[in-house]
Amino acid sequence: MIRDNYPEYYSIESYPAAKTICIRKTEDEWGILGNFAQTPVVVNGVTFDCTERLFHILKLRSDNPEGFRDMMAQPGGMRIKMHVKKLYKGHPDWFHDHWPSMVVDAMKFCLTLKYEQSETFRQELERSRGKFMVEDETARKKGRDADSWGAVLRGDEYVGPNLLGRLLMKLRDNGKLEYTLPDDALTFIKPLS
Repeated sequence: MIRDNYPEYYSIESYPAAKTICIRKTEDEWGILGNFAQTPVVVNGVTFDCTERLFHILKLRSDNPEGFRDMMAQPGGMRIKMHVKKLYKGHPDWFHDHWPSMVVDAMKFCLTLKYEQSETFRQELERSRGKFMVEDETARKKGRDADSWGAVLRGDEYVGPNLLGRLLMKLRDNGKLEYTLPDDALTFIKPLS
């Protein structure tokens, strides 16, 4: 998906472990930098408890209020991610066909909102200056390679695509991320009645 639609982000990177901040769990020191952190963001008057929920909701087609209600009702944390996988198997028609061509822009949008709306998030990004950032998937991958978003510890280096870490470092260094979403990407996000 990344290789075909975002070739500029399709690479394997490496970072010296001694100079790297690791994002693992929300309760860890750098947990607020992760998408599961309870750092609310507001879109069209709707509050999302974390950027992970908003990111997965952006996968839904704009003519699908039922899917939106379903996703908003789910408990937080990793359960959001697991629920989306199950939901897709049962209701593939609820999802964008063009999600692969907007996945990175959707993440940039979510991170930008978090940056604009959370002073604590901005402060922690600033505190990380001079360090690399990785979403550490070492424990979860158990000897396998990292997925598109993270990196794994190999000897004294973190190795992997580390797309989340790269976007966070770019946001920290530039104060913004450029993105483009389809015109209708946010139209169905409105307060539930």
